[in-house]
Amino acid sequence: MYHFVLPAKYRRAVFSDSVDQTLKDVCLQIDLRYNIVFLEIGTDKNHVHFLIQSVPTYSPTKIVILIKSITARNIFKINLEVKQQLWGGEFWSDGYFVNTVSKYGGENTDILQNTAYKF
Repeated sequence: MYHFVLPAKYRRAVFSDSVDQTLKDVCLQIDLRYNIVFLEIGTDKNHVHFLIQSVPTYSPTKIVILIKSITARNIFKINLEVKQQLWGGEFWSDGYFVNTVSKYGGENTDILQNTAYKF
């Protein structure tokens, strides 16, 4: 199980309610296709926290590449206002944070439980 933090490009505050909903819908599609289970998603104005469980054949880097590419493509397609805020054509920043999380260590998920959006 992994805790990922993915910041938006230029740390812009792009996560509105419509972008949050698009992100949730796309993550459910990723879940079905790639066997990556999104246990929790928490958004702030300029970054997203994911609590993810995946098959061992996917490395954390592969998971991030899948999430970033698929979500960015769909967010730009559905939420046209985001393209005006992020004029460079990229949705996600180049970096990310990843940490392994124990199934039994509840203290590691406090950040996710205090964020604005979960499913």
